[in-house]
Amino acid sequence: MIEHEASTPHYKTPVSMTMKRIILSLLGLWFLYMNPLYSDENESDWMQYGGHEGGGRYSPLNQINKDNVHDLEVAWTFKTGHLDRVPERLSFLRKLVGFQVTPILLPDDVGGHLVLCTPFNEVIALDPTSGEQRWFYSPEINLMPLAGRFNCKGLSQWRDPEVNPDELCAHSLFMATNDKRLIALDGRTGTPCPGFGENGQVDVTPYIKAMEPTNQIRSSQLKSPPAVVNGVIIIGGTGNKFKDASSINGAVRGFDARSGEFLWAFDTLVRDQNDPDALPYSVGGANVWTTMSVDSERDLVFVPTASASPNFYGGLRPGDNRYANSVLAIKASTGELVWHYQTLHHDIWDWDLPTHPILVDVTTKEGSIPIVIQLGKTGMVYTFHRETGEPYFDIEERPVPTDGIVGDQLSPTQPFPVKPPPLIRQGISPDDAWGVTLYERESCREMITNARYGGMFTPMSTKGTVMYPQVGGGSNWGGGAFDPVRNILITPVAQVPFYVQLIPEDEVDKKLAKEPMAGNPMGPPGLIKGTGYGLFQKPLLSPLYTPCTKPPWSLIVAVDMVTGEILWKTPFGKIDKLSPLPIGFEWGTPYAGGAITTGGGVIFIGASADERFRAFDIDTGKKLLELKAPTSAMATPMTYMADGRQYVVIATGGHMWNYPQGISDEIIAYALPNK
Repeated sequence: MIEHEASTPHYKTPVSMTMKRIILSLLGLWFLYMNPLYSDENESDWMQYGGHEGGGRYSPLNQINKDNVHDLEVAWTFKTGHLDRVPERLSFLRKLVGFQVTPILLPDDVGGHLVLCTPFNEVIALDPTSGEQRWFYSPEINLMPLAGRFNCKGLSQWRDPEVNPDELCAHSLFMATNDKRLIALDGRTGTPCPGFGENGQVDVTPYIKAMEPTNQIRSSQLKSPPAVVNGVIIIGGTGNKFKDASSINGAVRGFDARSGEFLWAFDTLVRDQNDPDALPYSVGGANVWTTMSVDSERDLVFVPTASASPNFYGGLRPGDNRYANSVLAIKASTGELVWHYQTLHHDIWDWDLPTHPILVDVTTKEGSIPIVIQLGKTGMVYTFHRETGEPYFDIEERPVPTDGIVGDQLSPTQPFPVKPPPLIRQGISPDDAWGVTLYERESCREMITNARYGGMFTPMSTKGTVMYPQVGGGSNWGGGAFDPVRNILITPVAQVPFYVQLIPEDEVDKKLAKEPMAGNPMGPPGLIKGTGYGLFQKPLLSPLYTPCTKPPWSLIVAVDMVTGEILWKTPFGKIDKLSPLPIGFEWGTPYAGGAITTGGGVIFIGASADERFRAFDIDTGKKLLELKAPTSAMATPMTYMADGRQYVVIATGGHMWNYPQGISDEIIAYALPNK
């Protein structure tokens, strides 16, 4: 094993295969190579955050396969050093990082670097075979005033077809920063692109300020890799919707990939006062805090939006809030909306669309069908024809409760996919209370009984409402992976109950409401500015801090995307690192991150809060490998081939909330032993 550390300056401041599936798999092998989403010049390499621009997180590489994956070992490690470069006077910031990056690989003619970013937006290029550092770039982001948690999930790359390949920035890397900058670097050297903005940087702040509301602009950050479509860079951004009815505007914005010039903005909330669903500019949110996906051939960017602001209370934003909680297909060159589908009307549950729509071609007896798969926190899977937005599997509007907080008019129906079935349990009652001991079970039963409970769309209340699923999913930002040969969707999911209470403002402790964690999960009640209410939220746990519903609390699920049937489910994560006793029950742990699939029929995933890296058989869900990691790898892995050897790489950084004692800064590359 080879170990490396960065050397840089400090900051300035189980299902059997049927004959039908075999036939479809053979068909899939042919259609795979006819599919433009997989026709990149380096189709076996991980060139974008989601593997390819459609975000399917699949690699056809099969050197590592079901028969030999148990031999996997650490090939090299690299410590980025970003934690050590935080000034001592700001040492508390070391706990406010999310090392959740997925590296990408550059083509050989651009150096073949493995490139990643740190939570503080430093960019590091590594030798993909040894892990040795090749170059380093730091934008020296502003660490104070503190806006939120520092994170950089990845970079994007783009080759300019109009520039000589040997010229500077003929092949560019793009990064969106925590302090609201868009940065372009030369892929070969890491040099800022001189023709992009000012010395390779564009300050996005003025473009955010140009559209109301802006009063939460300080808390707005850019953490996800930009989408790049035919020379246009598209970005979203975070927003603090717990604190303010206005939050920040959720507009999606496009910039020229050569010059950095601002091209267009699409407001994700309806503002035309002649439209019955119009909202005032005092309402924000519906932002795109997560990743997007791209179909360059169709000049489309696919955008998953969050709820309008604020979370949990919608009295100030009547109607369905049309483009919130929606999949938007936007023409990248103009910013024009081509189609959209709203997966949840008038969201008061914080069930944002948390991950990019997956653009894949499903192989059927009739041929190859281009579809969009959108995972949701609700545990539901929404599917659409890519060009029209019409549902691929039917979606029905079904009645739901509307008796929420006085003055908040809820939608009488919500969309439910007919297929696939929900990936997790939905809805809760006191009979669902669970615990290892009778004391825990009865305590959980009492908490559920004393709150409002019921089906999945049970409204918020002042007595407190138990949500199931929780605000973190179902699926979350880790999203899914799709095997185009088998037509199988893979995704991790969570099923933990959650408690949310809206408290009249005059009953909220004003002193506690000023604490940094006020209004956030596990924090004291905080005020939601402009609503007359305060907010208290937490996972519903027993007195011994186990979830109040039976395990497993997280799963990996496989879905047949031809039939819409669930193939298998397997528990995901051991509780020995979280339990007072070191008992390794596979009951599922909190997770953050996603899975990838490969041509070897193997699923790779870190993500769990138990310091392990795993591999599973995609056909059966059988666990093939479990390796101890230095800390929890709460990121999504990637894989590539270099010098005839397949590597699987993942960032291991722990998690501020799920596993705070394990914060780290290490990249690990796994491979089969050299022979």
